[in-house]
Amino acid sequence: MILSDKEILNRIESKEIVIQPYDRGCLGTNSYDVHLSPHLATYRDAVLDAKKHNAIKNFEIPEEGYVIQPGVLYLGSTSEYTETHSAVPFLEGKSSVGRLGIDIHATAGKGDVGFCNHWTLEISCVHPVRIYAGMPIGQLIYFQVEGDIENYYNKKANAKYNDKTPKPVESMMWKNKF
Repeated sequence: MILSDKEILNRIESKEIVIQPYDRGCLGTNSYDVHLSPHLATYRDAVLDAKKHNAIKNFEIPEEGYVIQPGVLYLGSTSEYTETHSAVPFLEGKSSVGRLGIDIHATAGKGDVGFCNHWTLEISCVHPVRIYAGMPIGQLIYFQVEGDIENYYNKKANAKYNDKTPKPVESMMWKNKF
């Protein structure tokens, strides 16, 4: 079951959902619009290794925007810091962004109950597109959880993305044992 606007508001009031900064105008019928932060990153190496820590180069989107290119994976982040304590958050791209040929995530659209951070975006495009800090980039949809939760993400000892940061975070696959 997807939470309605009224239920999202109830959960914001009870602090089960936290969105900072919060703007009532970004609340849709059953979602909340999030925006692109000024922070972008790209991987330093042309070949990535799943068993190694792959370094990234952070940079800022200038006021005049930044043209993203096909064939490059850009890591971005949401301007909004979020916490979700009783629902499963899903981040989907806005249709207007998709119609520009931009994808905001390759596989990581679902958060976990207990996720408390800015969202890292996995941005790619099919042709060059100029993007801007602060532009609407996605929408959070919240799904009701059935049953009690034993293992909140922000309390897991092995959670790889708990360090709070407004900047994009590179893959931590290398921390897995395989």
